[in-house]
Amino acid sequence: MATMQVLVATVEREVYRGEADFLVAPGKAGELGIMPKHSPLISSLAAGELRITNGDTVDEVFVSGGFMEVQPDVVTILSDSAERASDIDEAAAIEAERQAKELLDSKKGDADYAKAEAELAMVTSRLMWLKKKKKGH
Repeated sequence: MATMQVLVATVEREVYRGEADFLVAPGKAGELGIMPKHSPLISSLAAGELRITNGDTVDEVFVSGGFMEVQPDVVTILSDSAERASDIDEAAAIEAERQAKELLDSKKGDADYAKAEAELAMVTSRLMWLKKKKKGH
């Protein structure tokens, strides 16, 4: 079966590198399914789950958004933050959500309100994804 190389990276580190025969990414307008030999594509990503399938193995990575470049044999995903469920500290995620809510409350009427709102949406999505993963395992 044909495969493609997948790289998921942030500024700080490489989160995933490996082969895949199917990938699902959280596009801004919905999920994007990518298979080997896909037509070239560049897309922005929403915060959400990235599923990388290779045979019977599925690796799941939470991305905070970012960009995906697809070439026929290579998919590159660049995100501000990306992490596997096993790498997320649930207590720290809950605290980050609490802090984001406080920041949002303090920014009402402020020019930074939209930025605080986006931060809350991202940390809430990340925490919901983590809880979903824990329920499934």
